[in-house]
Amino acid sequence: MAKFGKWIGGGLGWAFGGPIGALVGFMVGSMFDGGQEAMKHGAASGYSSRTTIGGYVMSLLVLVAAVMKADGKILKSELDYVKKFMVHNFGEDSAQEAIKMLRDLIQQNIPVTEVCRQIQTNMNYSARLQLVHFLFGIAQADGQVDDREEALIKQICQQMGIQDSDYVSIQAMFIPNTNGDYKILEIEKSASDDEVKKAYRRMAMKYHPDKVSQLGTDVQNAAKEKFQRLSQAYENIKKERGIS
Repeated sequence: MAKFGKWIGGGLGWAFGGPIGALVGFMVGSMFDGGQEAMKHGAASGYSSRTTIGGYVMSLLVLVAAVMKADGKILKSELDYVKKFMVHNFGEDSAQEAIKMLRDLIQQNIPVTEVCRQIQTNMNYSARLQLVHFLFGIAQADGQVDDREEALIKQICQQMGIQDSDYVSIQAMFIPNTNGDYKILEIEKSASDDEVKKAYRRMAMKYHPDKVSQLGTDVQNAAKEKFQRLSQAYENIKKERGIS
């Protein structure tokens, strides 16, 4: 069984119910041997953690499907980009299963508001920030973030309870804009050198990969990219200002 099947059977947890469970539940039996029993076992075996890896991955796929549909067209090239993204972050076998699920999810009506409410209720803030980072990465996978995709990601952030400053910070990692490095650190260009250093320490604590360690090494490794982008922004500012 591919890794996605393992995650579903061992930790769908809170995502077993609500709109996410309704969206993915019907697919499991046809995709994995004993899939429906695995879901029942996962729901009945004490997997109630708010940060189960199965629930996290299913949430990601549902939101990815919504973002991909935002511009009104689904291109093969987009699916290829998503597959490459998933291979990079989760491995070849998992990516194959993800694309199968994604093709099914794209055909469904996704109640974005209800899905976001379920995620906000059951997923900690650091994990939700990493979801946003994933969504921007996939939206940009074809070389640019479509305005409609960006608008939906912003809506998703608002409905998941993501602070505006955190949305702008992650957005600046993917969409070039004036003073982008400062926006990543959530400060103005007029900030003092001491404020720059304090901002980096604050953001480093917020974005440290250890914040999502409970979601497993795959998600934690992906979180390192966000942390590296933060560190690069800080280094750029230091070089610009001559800060040692």
